[in-house]
Amino acid sequence: MYHKEYIYEQFKKINIELNEKQINQFYHYFEMIVEKNKVVNLTAITEYEDVVIKHFVDSVLVSQIDGIRNLLEVNENTEVQLIDIGTGAGFPGIPLKIVYPNISITLLDSLNKRITFLNEVIEQLELEDVNCIHGRAEDFGSNNDYREKYDICVSRAVANLSTLSEYCVPFIKVGGIFVSYKSSGAAEEVVNAKNAMKKLNCRIKEVKELELIQSNEVYQRNFVIIEKKKNLDKRYPRKAGMPARNPL
Repeated sequence: MYHKEYIYEQFKKINIELNEKQINQFYHYFEMIVEKNKVVNLTAITEYEDVVIKHFVDSVLVSQIDGIRNLLEVNENTEVQLIDIGTGAGFPGIPLKIVYPNISITLLDSLNKRITFLNEVIEQLELEDVNCIHGRAEDFGSNNDYREKYDICVSRAVANLSTLSEYCVPFIKVGGIFVSYKSSGAAEEVVNAKNAMKKLNCRIKEVKELELIQSNEVYQRNFVIIEKKKNLDKRYPRKAGMPARNPL
C-alpha cells in the first residue's frame, strides 16, 4: 500500500496544497496507469514515487511561472480553454485539470487505445469539461472547430521545437500561449526555431528553467513559452508528416 501523503508532500514543495479529493484522484490515476500499462504501452515510468514526481508534479510545475499561474487559477465564471497535444497517458493535461478544475481541457493523441484509456480516467475520476480527440495534430489544427480556439496549448511530446510549434501554434488564439515542456538542453532548439517562429507569427516570450527534486536527485525542466502575435497563414500546419520530415 502506497502512502497517499507522499502526493500531498510533493505538491506542497511547489506551493500547491491539494485537498483530499485531489489526492484521491491522483492516487486512483496512478493505479489506473499501472494497471492499463500491462496491456497498453503508456509509460516506462511505473514506480509510485517516480510517477508522482516525474509525471504528476512535473505536469503541474508550469504553474510556478507567474503568467501561467494567473491563467490557470480561473474561477467558475471565467472560461479558459487548454489543449494538450500528444497527451499520451494524459500528461500534462489530466494533472493540470485535477489541480485546476475550472479550466476546460481538450486532450489529443494519435493512438486510439490511449484515448480509450483517458476516457476511462475522466469517468472514474469524475472530471468535468474534458474532451478527448483521436487524430493527428496536423489534421485538427486545420479544422475550424479547433483552429485558433484555445488560450493555452501545452505539450510534453518528444519533437524538436520547430516541428512541435507547427503542431501546436495553430490551436491557440492570437495572444494565446504555447508551452513546450523540454529537458535541460533546450537552448539549441530555441535558436534553431527562429525561422519557425517567424513563419508561425509567434515569438518566444520566455524560457524558464525549473527543478524537480526527488530524494537527492535534481531533474531540470525547461519551459519554452511561445506567444502568438497574429492569425496564422492557412498554409500551416502543412499536411500530415511534413512538419516532422521537413521542420520550418
